[in-house]
Amino acid sequence: MKFEFSAGGVVYKKEKNKLFVLLAKHSYHKGWVFPKGLIDRDKKESKEDAALREVKEETGALGQIQEALEPTTFWYAWDGERRKKTVYYFIMKYIGGDITDHDFEMEEVEWVESERVLETLTHKGEKDIFKKALPQIEKLPN
Repeated sequence: MKFEFSAGGVVYKKEKNKLFVLLAKHSYHKGWVFPKGLIDRDKKESKEDAALREVKEETGALGQIQEALEPTTFWYAWDGERRKKTVYYFIMKYIGGDITDHDFEMEEVEWVESERVLETLTHKGEKDIFKKALPQIEKLPN
């Protein structure tokens, strides 16, 4: 059994009294997800730095961390090996970047209106993350 630690972001922007959340369609499994990836423990990368890096790599967006969310843990199998993964998500305000400038891991990146996020996300765990993040995001200033 292997243990993995990842970090990522629930990136938002508010425009004209509407809330948009950044989602990405994974190139491999084709699911719609929040951007996230492995924390580089060899480089002693912090959770926060990993989250900002992964958001930039996978979506082209630059985020600014506003708040941490409660970590989520799940099990999955890779090459027949069972893995326990803990993901540290951060609510991030969009501060710039170009969402067309994303890496190969994501085939599409889109701003999705908050009302459509739950129906767009593929995995229950990420839907649960959004349900916890949304009330916090709505309280944050533009």
